[in-house]
Amino acid sequence: MSESTTPASPVVLEAWFDLQCPDCFKALDDVRALRDAYGERLDVQLRHFPLPKHKHAYAAAQAAEEAFAQGRGWPYTEALLARTAELADRGEPVLIEVAAELGLDAEEFDTALIDGRHLLTVDADEAEGKAIKVAGTPTYVIGGERLDGGQSQEGLRERVTEIADRLLGA
Repeated sequence: MSESTTPASPVVLEAWFDLQCPDCFKALDDVRALRDAYGERLDVQLRHFPLPKHKHAYAAAQAAEEAFAQGRGWPYTEALLARTAELADRGEPVLIEVAAELGLDAEEFDTALIDGRHLLTVDADEAEGKAIKVAGTPTYVIGGERLDGGQSQEGLRERVTEIADRLLGA
């Protein structure tokens, strides 16, 4: 038998975020560091868990899905999280402005928010999050283990690294 030249499947890291959550913005440093460390061996997937206390988080989740549909999901997510206070103050116009600033089709964002084309994705994420007992954001799931960063992000990057290394056989 010859050694396979096909790369192993990447380890999936689900990042359960509320896009109006300042703690999720802080968590981006960890997400970036993990991406830098693992490259394509770690597939970081945004999962939506809009919290009721953030009145624009649900619309923000839909907007992020439109950004993924337009091929710029993570840049949009990062730019939007950098403006959580502005989103809280000004609401949905911020979602469209961020899209325009990134060169995305802002009119399509507006249409997507009106026609609700991404509602099912956001609702499915939210339901799954509740089913696996996501209580706050950010929360990570890797290798079947849930890591709650909603209270403290202290040590989370190290814990994700330990699990990823074990799963990758590093």
